[in-house]
Amino acid sequence: MTATEPAASDAMAADASPRPAPGATPPRTPLVARAAAELVGTAALVAIVVGSGIQATGLTEDVGLQLLANSTATVFGLGVLIALLGPVSGAHFNPAVTLAEWWTARRGGAGVDARELAVYVPSQIAGAIAGAILADAMFGEPLVKWSTHDRSAGNLLLGEVVATAGLILLIFGLARTDRLRFAPVAVASYIGAAYWFTSSTSFANPAVTIGRAFTDTFAGIAPGSVPAFIGMQLIGAVVGLALVAVIFLRGKTNAG
Repeated sequence: MTATEPAASDAMAADASPRPAPGATPPRTPLVARAAAELVGTAALVAIVVGSGIQATGLTEDVGLQLLANSTATVFGLGVLIALLGPVSGAHFNPAVTLAEWWTARRGGAGVDARELAVYVPSQIAGAIAGAILADAMFGEPLVKWSTHDRSAGNLLLGEVVATAGLILLIFGLARTDRLRFAPVAVASYIGAAYWFTSSTSFANPAVTIGRAFTDTFAGIAPGSVPAFIGMQLIGAVVGLALVAVIFLRGKTNAG
């Protein structure tokens, strides 16, 4: 046996080890790497949402075409980000998803612990703010200008409950059925559809909501509308988890 054979065997064994599926939270990934992935991923997501909104309003005055351009860019961008960063951090990019994972982990399921929760959420919020500022910078807008787009109507708040509940149901339903490998396509497709079937255009994300308050552009939200939106998103997350518990109820075996 040559001196290089053990090393080659070790390399083959490493390659044969199971890879984490997109959307899963790999336990051996260093927390600093996961925090960086959440920050960069959320920043990129908000930059896509805000930037495509600015681009769309500069190209057409048709609000329908603006929303189509904005939603299409978000679908493709989100799918790429989940596929790229899912194996690192789980690609949450969303405090509602992280909180839901933490809750399921407390009840014996897979998910983040309290320490990871305390790192993920600030990273997501910081990333969202940075992404909005980056988008404004790319399009020559003021770097920080509070949005004047009021979104406080009750029907919009209901839309956020529906959008967030559906997102949580989708993600945790995929996890319960061992199909998280479809998360890049499924989650991006759901958000793209929810842009159109919800009255609020589906923010469904507290961090993104905060970030979008920093830009007075097509995708912005007035700071005064942010607390109610976040409150409805958290309610939606609870509703989504309740739906997961009912729809994906695990049966008992004959052994009990």
